[in-house]
Amino acid sequence: MSRPLTLLDDEEIAFRDLVADFARNEIEPLRRAMDEAQKLDRALLGKLFDLGIMGIEVPEAHGGAGSSFFNAILVIEELSKVDASVGVLVDVQNTLVDNCLSRWGTEAQKARFLPRLCGNAVGAYALSEAGSGSDAFALATRATPKDGGFVLNGSKMFITSAEEAELFIVFATVDPALGYKGITAFIVERSAPGFSVSRKEDKLGIRASSTCELALSDVPVAADQVLGEVGKGYKVAIETLNEGRIGIAAQMLGLAEGALGHALAYAQERRQFGKPIFAFQAVQMRLAECASRVEAARLLTYNAARMKDAGLPFIKEAAMAKYYVSQVAEYVASECLEIFGGYGFTKDYPAEKYFRDSKIGKIYEGTTFMQLQTIAKLL
Repeated sequence: MSRPLTLLDDEEIAFRDLVADFARNEIEPLRRAMDEAQKLDRALLGKLFDLGIMGIEVPEAHGGAGSSFFNAILVIEELSKVDASVGVLVDVQNTLVDNCLSRWGTEAQKARFLPRLCGNAVGAYALSEAGSGSDAFALATRATPKDGGFVLNGSKMFITSAEEAELFIVFATVDPALGYKGITAFIVERSAPGFSVSRKEDKLGIRASSTCELALSDVPVAADQVLGEVGKGYKVAIETLNEGRIGIAAQMLGLAEGALGHALAYAQERRQFGKPIFAFQAVQMRLAECASRVEAARLLTYNAARMKDAGLPFIKEAAMAKYYVSQVAEYVASECLEIFGGYGFTKDYPAEKYFRDSKIGKIYEGTTFMQLQTIAKLL
């Protein structure tokens, strides 16, 4: 008999609880300062590596945890409950950069780069350009053969973790006339001549996660820095992004859970007309709707991740998870903001204390989800 999708085994529980404790103790105290500074705390970055969650699927021989894709998804979810900026950093590192190198890299490339990515080097995935967003493969960055290798010229934009990254997977075309068959993936180090991280985006949210432009001017890359094969970059990117969609779903799931946890706690504490606003049916209905959508989002996300680990086709399920869970995150965050009333529009209100100290916060904390039955029992 197969187990329910949301029932975790001992290893999964250990991964989840380890990261949940870390997020509460190490990330939450820094969250506001990092958001206002639009910058990740460097000491925190080192702790993420020390915790062993920057190479979750990477084999132990290359410095990773040698664990499952599903555990990577659990980690991203737990981090994003507290700070989606940290969640996206760890997501890109694991589901895009580590995954791409593990799948397409030569043994020499794995031995050279994976220990760094697991030990102290942040990675970034450089695909998007100003003229190639949704149509990512209309990219204009060129790779011109030279001296047995290539030189790269062009620019990239909206590159997550670029400010912190030391290693970049950069996509360029060796011949625009070949269309997608000319696209090639390259491993580029930050220190490469002619490579620079330029303008940083001033974002409305997830502000501690850097999103920057890259400039490449005659950047030399050796032949052994081609990831996969020349002309196979389209396949490299597409197959990596399939798994990345589940990571995005996990980010959004964690964000929705975090918002719901705060709102549940606040509704129990906030009193109007002589009783907690949680006692009013209108508030109960809003919270129940949010809770139901979060549970549906969890099922889609976990199902896609478990299908990937089982070696089953998962492309459709990954796309559905990213699409639906992103909508759930927006809906739940908006509903929970309204439950806070006027305080939901301020930055000074200490919502964190409700999540930590309240009766609901203590029940919600450390569980995979606040079940609807629990809500009813608290009425």
